[in-house]
Amino acid sequence: MKASVVLRPGAAKRLIAKGVAILPAVKNAMKNGTIVITLGTTNAFVAEELLGEPIDRSAFAAGFIDDRFNVNARLGEMGEIVIRNGERIEIDVQDLLDSLTAGDVLIKGGNAIDPWGNVGVLMSSAAAGTVGRYYSTALARGVDIVVPISLQKAIHTSVNDLAAEMGRGRLDLSSGLTCGLHPLVGRVVTEIDALETLFSVQAMQIANGGAGDGAGSVSLLISGQERDVRGAFELVTGYAGEQDVALEGSA
Repeated sequence: MKASVVLRPGAAKRLIAKGVAILPAVKNAMKNGTIVITLGTTNAFVAEELLGEPIDRSAFAAGFIDDRFNVNARLGEMGEIVIRNGERIEIDVQDLLDSLTAGDVLIKGGNAIDPWGNVGVLMSSAAAGTVGRYYSTALARGVDIVVPISLQKAIHTSVNDLAAEMGRGRLDLSSGLTCGLHPLVGRVVTEIDALETLFSVQAMQIANGGAGDGAGSVSLLISGQERDVRGAFELVTGYAGEQDVALEGSA
């Protein structure tokens, strides 16, 4: 059986969050470990899935792209969300970094995914933001890194090639903030990965984008046994009313 489906941005993020929550590494860390969820729009949905309650999504976004490379003018700022043994905790950043080890999970979103599945994240901070704060430590300690990202952010060139060309000091002109691009190593979770984790189906991308209410959407083809395809279709169409994150730029 085959089905085609259009996911608007809010629905796509909710599906990705469901896929992240069911990963074995994430489930294990929820029981016996630490999960660090860094700032980001998709990660706001991931946080809601893991906490089982809504958060202020707008306050959980940092940088984003509207008509420029922008930074969110947050009315109420939130820091990274830390969950230890299934409970949300408040902890000093340095104490958190010192405690991270194998079996813990860092959830870090990205801005671009290339045809080979490599993900890059934009950095406007001279100190590399959350990448500089958490990412290298996670790699050094053997922490599992999970990278939720929508296929809406698909690009047609190599993330590694772009990273070599970009950087704050290399750009002469920019729409908004000047940025570098950092490749991310980790378990990438797109809409396709989420569907294929949640159901015994195969998913393929049909199209990106749309007009009006479909702006920023991702269209997918779902194939498999009837029961699985219907289950996947019902799940994603059930997210049709999911609202995306409301943001206001200040760059």
